[in-house]
Amino acid sequence: QVQLMESGGGFVQAGGSLRLSCAASGLASGIILSRNAMGWYRQAPGKQRESVAIITSGGSQDYTDSVKGRFTISRDSAKNTVYLQMNSLKPEDTAVYYCATLNYGSRYVYNWGQGTQVTVSS
Repeated sequence: QVQLMESGGGFVQAGGSLRLSCAASGLASGIILSRNAMGWYRQAPGKQRESVAIITSGGSQDYTDSVKGRFTISRDSAKNTVYLQMNSLKPEDTAVYYCATLNYGSRYVYNWGQGTQVTVSS
């Protein structure tokens, strides 16, 4: 079983930046991460959880349209960690952000983190 732990959330003014980290631990976490995609999702109050950014084991990246050009997902396989650099933050980016391991083709999520709150003030 893989455990995912997010960190780096917080409160920031519009236009600011934050970097989220997601560290994986547990048995075979390194093998699991090397074989699967990892992603960042978010859920705002009263809204459904949505995919924000996904990175494959090979390094290919997908972004939802609303964050393209502002957010960057990356992974450090040696540290079993995935990052989300968020720049030019907007109030509509306010949400709980979750890290996940997933199947890239089907988008099936294998593991979720506990989430970290990001709040952007106007």
